Amino acid sequence: MCLILFSYQTHPAYRLVLAANRDEFYDRPTAAMAYWKDHPDVLAGRDLKGNGTWLGVTRSGRIAAITNYRDPAALMQNAPSRGILIRDFLTGNSSPQHYLAEVSKIGARYNGFNLIAGDTSGLYYYSNRSTGVQQLKPGIYGISNHLIDTAWPKVQRGKALLQHQLNGHEKIDIEKIWEILADRARPVDAKLPNTGVGLQWERILAPLFITSPDYGTRCTSIVLIDTSDHITMLERTFIRADHEIKAGATRQYTLKTAT
Repeated sequence: MCLILFSYQTHPAYRLVLAANRDEFYDRPTAAMAYWKDHPDVLAGRDLKGNGTWLGVTRSGRIAAITNYRDPAALMQNAPSRGILIRDFLTGNSSPQHYLAEVSKIGARYNGFNLIAGDTSGLYYYSNRSTGVQQLKPGIYGISNHLIDTAWPKVQRGKALLQHQLNGHEKIDIEKIWEILADRARPVDAKLPNTGVGLQWERILAPLFITSPDYGTRCTSIVLIDTSDHITMLERTFIRADHEIKAGATRQYTLKTAT
């Protein structure tokens, strides 16, 4: 996952509105969002190479998502898959705060990441490129491939678009959220971050929705959790075929959090 935009406890009908793009190489094997056969309470896509995931929810109201922290100079070739951190939270029963505290003890084993984890009691954030576990307060947040709310153009643009869509609207317009995630606007070079990948790749990675011959946005996801703890999770997949990006299936699941 390379972009997570979310409103937490700012909307009158939904305590969480989350919109996210997963960017990955097109040839990395992936299973689309579904209930896992080996863990039937988990609803998530699956990275078939690392056996983890990037975003998921459970019938008990757990939710977690991860982005990579872009730092090519510090990349460890044999580090474990960061998606395992999401898998282990979703399939476990530790509180989000305790789980992230435990992850912080072993965070150095992994390449850079940003991790959010929550349940009906609260939402928390941890990065192994920062210090401490942060309990998130009500607000609009954005995470890309640096720390939470870093003022990258795509984060600022995404947060502004989400804020505009939610303001004064008690009913969520799903199509408008899809439009935000499909945004391909590219900032001018002077506003691009310098993360060590070179100007050409900074340009490619700058939009909310990424396209290139080998790497790009593979799926977009929306998670809505209302004030009665009903969860709606949607996923739209994309493939590159005939030199074009084509939308695949759109999946939607609705579940009531177990009490």
